[in-house]
Amino acid sequence: MAKSIDTPVLNIAYEESGNPAGFPIILLHGFPDDIHAWDDVAPPLAKAGHRVLVPYLRGYGPTRFLDAAAPRMGEQAAIGRDLIDFADALKLPRFAVSGYDWGGRAACVAAALHPERVRAAVLVAGYSIQNVFAAPRPAPPEMEKRFWYQYYFNTERGRAGLKADRRALCRLLWQDWSPTWRFTDETYNRTAPSFENPDFVDIVIHSYRHRLGNAPGEPRFEAVERKLAERPKIEAPTIVLHGGDDALDRAPAQATPGEHATFPKLVARRVVPGAGHFLPRENPEAVSSAILEVLASSR
Repeated sequence: MAKSIDTPVLNIAYEESGNPAGFPIILLHGFPDDIHAWDDVAPPLAKAGHRVLVPYLRGYGPTRFLDAAAPRMGEQAAIGRDLIDFADALKLPRFAVSGYDWGGRAACVAAALHPERVRAAVLVAGYSIQNVFAAPRPAPPEMEKRFWYQYYFNTERGRAGLKADRRALCRLLWQDWSPTWRFTDETYNRTAPSFENPDFVDIVIHSYRHRLGNAPGEPRFEAVERKLAERPKIEAPTIVLHGGDDALDRAPAQATPGEHATFPKLVARRVVPGAGHFLPRENPEAVSSAILEVLASSR
């Protein structure tokens, strides 16, 4: 069911399914995507008796800023705060969360800073909180090549290119990041209208410039970003999933010591073969079963 709700900053559009009295699960999409990423993940969760909530992130679909003068920023502290504001607006004292890409980062931020709110988490590609105050180390050349879009967005040419041809550019990213996924025109065209949101370009450009130190953050999030720069642990029971064919996430087969330190209550860590960056779309069963598993472990 399509709904919307006001938070202090946004009117957030979202889909809801399942038992209104069930334990809530919030599913967060990434860039460039929208709530349809979870179309095949939500039904098993609803069938199990949960209340399933799938919001459009800031800058996507029908979600809108309440104040026309509000800064259009996509920094990690902002999207993490949006998640908590969404839960507050719905009067959810506790919830489970799953996300990937931007949604995974928002889930990490909320879980790290508000452990009393997040009962359990399933994080695609693992821990993604960034220290935006330190210059990021260059990745190996092969990976740097895969991040071309980030450097493109850090130029005015990239802003103009995204604004002028966002559908073709975002489709190219789907193809690049999930090279073994054969999605249809119908699948892509169901989501592409979400990129016509009037704030989409500004939010995307700010996100990729801020994380590389090329755009200021929103002043109200300065203290939050300082906390995030310390890379706080996520104390909630967590399952980490990696797509085996994700072009942006070359995860080792086994969990690293760093992962165990970051997730003290790591329930499981899996590399899902045959799936790329858009794991909820490519193997929804792996994600829905992980969510039910981690919830069962957190009782």
